[in-house]
This record gives sequence, structure tokens and C-alpha cells, in this order.
Amino acid sequence: MPANSDVVRLNKVLPRVEAAADYGLTHVQANERLRNGYANFKPDSAEKTVGQVVRGHVLTYFNLVFFLLGLVTLLWGSIGNIFFLNIVIINTVIGIVQELRSRAALSKLTFMTSPKATVIRDGEAMVIPSDETVLDDIVIFSSGQQIFADAIVLDGECNVNEALVTGESDEIAKTRGTTLLSGSFIVSGECKARLDKVGRDSFVAQLTIDAKKTRNKVSSGGMVSALKRLVQVIGIIIVPLGIAMFVLQYNALLPDSLINGIGEIGQYAEYRADALLTSVDRTVGALVGMIPDGLYLLVSITLTVSVLRLAKKRTLIQEMGCVETLARVDVFCVDKTGTITVPEMEVKGIIPLQESRVNMENINTLIADYAGNLPAENETMAALQNYINTAPRRSAIKTLPFSSALKYGGVSFRSNESYLLGAPEMILKSSYSRYKDEIEPHSAQGFRVLLLAHYDADIDGELIERRITPIALILLNNRIRPEAPDTFKFFTKQGVRIVVISGDNPMTVAQIAHDAGIVGADRYIDATQLTTERQIRRAVKEFIVFGRVTPDQKRKLVRAFKREGHTVAMTGDGVNDVLAMKDANCSIAMASGSEVASQVADIVLLDSDFSAMTQVVMEGRRVINNLQRSASLFIMKNIFSFLFAGLITIPIQALFPLEGMQFTLYNLMVIGLPSFVLAMEPNFNILRGKFLVNVFRRAIPAGVTSFIALVAVFILYTFFDISIIAMSTMSVIAITFVGFMMIFRLCIPFNPMRIVLMVVMLVGFIIGLALFSGAGEILPQEFVRLTTLSGGQIGWTVAVCATSIPIFMLMNSLIKQKRS
Repeated sequence: MPANSDVVRLNKVLPRVEAAADYGLTHVQANERLRNGYANFKPDSAEKTVGQVVRGHVLTYFNLVFFLLGLVTLLWGSIGNIFFLNIVIINTVIGIVQELRSRAALSKLTFMTSPKATVIRDGEAMVIPSDETVLDDIVIFSSGQQIFADAIVLDGECNVNEALVTGESDEIAKTRGTTLLSGSFIVSGECKARLDKVGRDSFVAQLTIDAKKTRNKVSSGGMVSALKRLVQVIGIIIVPLGIAMFVLQYNALLPDSLINGIGEIGQYAEYRADALLTSVDRTVGALVGMIPDGLYLLVSITLTVSVLRLAKKRTLIQEMGCVETLARVDVFCVDKTGTITVPEMEVKGIIPLQESRVNMENINTLIADYAGNLPAENETMAALQNYINTAPRRSAIKTLPFSSALKYGGVSFRSNESYLLGAPEMILKSSYSRYKDEIEPHSAQGFRVLLLAHYDADIDGELIERRITPIALILLNNRIRPEAPDTFKFFTKQGVRIVVISGDNPMTVAQIAHDAGIVGADRYIDATQLTTERQIRRAVKEFIVFGRVTPDQKRKLVRAFKREGHTVAMTGDGVNDVLAMKDANCSIAMASGSEVASQVADIVLLDSDFSAMTQVVMEGRRVINNLQRSASLFIMKNIFSFLFAGLITIPIQALFPLEGMQFTLYNLMVIGLPSFVLAMEPNFNILRGKFLVNVFRRAIPAGVTSFIALVAVFILYTFFDISIIAMSTMSVIAITFVGFMMIFRLCIPFNPMRIVLMVVMLVGFIIGLALFSGAGEILPQEFVRLTTLSGGQIGWTVAVCATSIPIFMLMNSLIKQKRS
């Protein structure tokens, strides 16, 4: 968009303003733009509106199925059997309320990590949320910031990484007149820029991506995706199966004489009506049993509760599924600075090199001149400025901010007088061996060693070794975070491999890693030796510490670990960590680090407390372990419902023994109550196996035993004088008894809460059985779907329940043997 053009929004034309870089827009101009829609609002917010939340819970496939089943039951079945819709409505309301509550709570934390902008208005710099900046605002961009709108550089220089929007990881120098693309981030340097395209007009909006959408999603093998696949499969199967069941049960209920056309017309119509009513109720009952209606809700609520728990501990979860992912992590990649150590650095000493003829006083003056001409955009420069604490005596004619790709920076005072500061091996190149004995003893002690050197050439070009004159070594140090050793010890005990990936000297990093208690810290390598993908693949199998790693190499290392079948977490706080964090299965950022790191991370530690990671892992384990137990209760019902439905479709003229309404008591006492109680308990065992496999292993014994019990009851119904409602009552008691055995097994070892749960379930079932059988005539007659059993029927029911005990135990033994 040309700078002198007009733009049209909200039926009002506003002229472009070319404000001076040091004055910016006036507050009147900025407010006018804000009112008329020229602000940098996100065109597609990742946060759902209230309407989207409601629609997301109401307009689901299974809600549609339940609605159709209820409609069919209302038109052709028993009105009392539509009671199952109440459970669906309750589930939907709970899901909506829980998500709205969590959204409100998390939005308060998210505000703390939302992007901020430094703008100049009326000649004064002020910090505001980035979405309150407006077209033509003058913004100061500095190292570590993500560019939130397209802008044109007016003053200053910076290096920009555009990998998040273009895929190219090279650092690009931006000078006066060049364009900054939204979605990229500042690696080094500082500039003033005019916002040229904001909101929906920006580059990042045109590509339909923004910083938060670049976060790595949970792998397809996760718990939530596994349940989605299961639900999709069930959703496809139940349609043809339900049609087949209805037809077969309808025909099975008609006497042979009527099927052959023999009998009176009135009798024929009466039988037809009864058969239609019964077959609809039984088919609906079977389909209700096949649908895990509360399982997905249970998972969503449990994850939401976990996110809120962690939020109270100052841990912001930006990707809900990462709670599960982190619990499954087996390789934890950490950066040295900001993770193992505190980000703040301090100068521990300055050592003139033996060949240098510059005295200590002049070295301090050179450092003051160097540091005074560069902004304190990183901890190294801040440490130098704090150590020297002297104003520069000269102004540089050219500066080269430190680059994580080059691993050095520079300043020029004259055409033949420049100074370099950075990694010794990157500056000295082939001459490094001459100074190796002076440098490496300091690195081995854990110091970060920088080389100050004179350079008689242009600092922008390729370094010419013969023009470099080493002057002094600067020793810097980061304190190890007090909580780091215990945190690493925890992960090691849990079988998680800790890998350190840093841009510093590998000897320095290895010593710090050793001091922090990281196992295998003596296995280190200089990443400059890793020039091919094959070498990187070999290195990830052998080494623990990787030094002199470039940002692109960090990403390649993470990808290599993933190719080896590992689930990888990556922590970081700087712009050099962003690419690797984006590719990790789960990424964690320290809030004290760069803005862009917090924007792309799945988890943000608001207090930059690394020990909080243990809480996240424990919470993830609690969620998955408990949901595996609770989900098995839902799947147990699906198993026996599908098996019996399959028996009907053989066909052998079988009748599904339960109606939709008759599942209510079972759902409440055997599935609903215990699943939610067990899902919220502490459970920090190490995760083993795949989620669905573990769920089915637990559910199959009870599911198959319930199926056998139902078959036994149906055989009794077929050969003895037992009514359909008595058969249903016997079936409810039989499957509930098996369900109680299942829950008893899940509750071992017992604690007070589990004992109370078993008592409440038993008492609740007895009361419910009495109510649904019409005792006391408390429930309306249309809801009385069970009956009081005769003495003989009670005896048969007891026999079925007793027989199910050894069957259940045998099934459990077979599953255990197969697992071992």
C-alpha cells in the first residue's frame, strides 16, 4: 500500500500519515484510527466466541444421533424411553459451562504473555498491547520480539528470521526502507518502523497464519485423537447396524402365523403395533449402549480441570493436549541459558592474551567503547555494560549486533579500526589452535569465554584471518538455577533422557550440565562437526551435550530425535530456540525470555520456575492414568452392546434385552459416578503402553462377561415363562453386578474415598432398582421400566451373577497372560 494512499474502512476514509520516526502519530490520530477499525486486530482469533463454544458442544454427530433416536422413540416407541436424552442434555450443558469457565480463567493468564509493542506517540515512547497499535504507528522493534504487523524500517538496523512465515531460517539484514513481514521475529539489533499493513491486511493474515497457529500440535497418536478415531468408527458402524437390528427384531417379534398371512386383520394390526413399539425401544436401547456418550465429555472436562490446576501454579497451558504429550516425553531437550542457568550473566574476569600488548586499562576502555555503542539487547551486552559501568569515549561508524548464526558481533570506529567480540573458535577459525591452551581451561571450569579482537577490515564481510589480532578473553558466568538439579534428577528417575542443546562452547556447557546433575554430561560434541543429516542422526544416539549449535541445527536435532521414535520436549527462552521449539512435540518457554518464544510455546512458565515442569508431568500422568481407568467403564458397555447386537444380526431371532430408559440406572451407578470420581484422583505412575490398548485391556473382561451374562438371561427368557420386562430387570442386575466387579478391581488398593464410592454405588443402585420397579409409586408410570422379580427369577439372576465371577476372573487372567 503506497504511503500517500487513502484507505477505506467502516465507511470512512482516513489519509495515510508519514509521521517522523522520533515523534510518531498524535494521540488524536491514533484514537481516530482505533475507532474506525485501523487497529492491528487479529482477523481470526484462535479463541472461540461464546456462540462457537455452544455450537461446538450442541452440534455434534452423536447429539444428532441421540436426537433422531429420541424422535423415533417419541413417534413409534415408548415415551418413557426418551429419558436417556436428559443425560445428553446434562453432558452438553456441563461441557459448555466448563469450557466457558476455563476460557475466562485462562484469558487472564494469557493477557500476561500477549504481545506488547513500544510505540512513539506525540514524541514519547509508550508500551501498549500489540492489537491496539494502528496503521502508520511508529514502533520500536528489538531483539526477541515477534513482528505483529507489516512495517517499513525508518531508522536503525536489525537481523530478522522469517522462518515462521517463509520456511527459510537464514537471518536477513533489515535496513532503512526495507520491509518487515508480520510473523517473523527480530534476532538481533533494533529499529524504528512504520506500520504499513495491520490486521487483516498484513502478510501473516493473508497467509492465514499467526504466531500462535505455528505451535506444534499434539501427535496423532495422542489420547484425544485416539478417542476421536474411536468415536468416528462407532459413528459409522451404528447406522447400518441399527437398521439391521430393527428389521430383525421386528420380524422376530411377529408370530409365524402373521408373517405367513394367517389370522384376523385386527389381531394382525395389534401384533404389528406391539412389535413396532418393542423393536424400536430395544433398538434404541442397543444403540444408546453402543455410544460412549459421556466419554469424550469426561476427557474434555478432566483436561480442562488439569489446565486450571496448573494455571493456579502460574503455568500457562496454551495447547491443552500438551499436558498429555509432556507426560509421555522420553527426551527432554534443554537450553543452557535460561533453563539450566538463570538468564542473567555476570563478568567473572578479563584475561589479556599472552601475545597481546594491550594493557588492562586500555582493554577496559575498548570494552566500554564496544558495549556503549550497542544496545543491551542480550544478557552478554548487559553484563559487559554493568561490569565496565563507564560511558563510551567514541561513537561507532558501524555496528554488527551479535548474531546466533555468526556467534560474534562487531563495531567499527574507523575504516581500519574495528573490534570483534564472540566465540573464540568462530572468530579465530584455523588460528584457534594457537590459543587453545589459554582458552579451554576456562571453558572446562564452566565459564562462557568470549574473545575480544582487533579487526583491520569491514565487519560486514567474511572474516579475513590475517587481519584479526586477539586482545583478551572475557569470562562470563550464569548461576545454575537452584531448582534445576532436583528437577533433572526427577526426570532421570522417570526414564527421561536430558539433552542439552546450546550455542555455547561444548566444554563450558558440559561442565555446567555436570554441575546441574545431568547424567552423561561428559558425552559432549561441538555441533560445527555435524555437517550432514547422517552425522546428526548418529550424534543423537551417542551424545548428551551439544555445543556451538546454530538455531537451524537445534531444529535438526529435535527432528532427528523424533525420527528415532522419541517424544521430544524442548525448553527455551531465546529467539535461537524458536525453530526447535516449533518442531518439538511439546515446547516450554520461560516468561522471562523473548516474546516470540512465549508466543510459539505450548507451555509458558510465568514465574520462569523450571521446577514447575515436574508438576506438569505429574498432572499429565494423573490425567492419563485415571482416564484409562474411567474410559474402560464406558468401553465395557460398548463391548457387550456391540457383541449382543452382532448376535441379533446373525440372525437367530434374538431380542436386545434392554431399552434406552433401562440403561439409566446402570449409566449413573456403574459409569457416570465412578468414572468422574476416579478421574480426579492422584495417580502419578509412569505411563506404559498406548491409551486405547490399555483401555480395551481393562474393559474386555467385564465387557465379554456382561455379554455372556446377557446371553444367559436371554436363554432363560426363551425357554422359561419369563416376561420381557422381567428379562430386562434380570439383565440390568446382571450387568450391574459385573460392573461392580470391574470397579472393585479398579479401586484396588482401597482408600477411604474408594470405599465411600462403592457404598454409594451399592445403595444408589438398590434405591434406583426399587424406584424403576415401581416401589412406592414415586416415579410416573411411564418411567417404571423394571419389575419386581419372582422367587424363581431371583434364583436365576443370582445364578447368572455367581457364574459371572469365575468367567470375569478367567478373562482377566487371559488378558494378563497375553500382555506378558
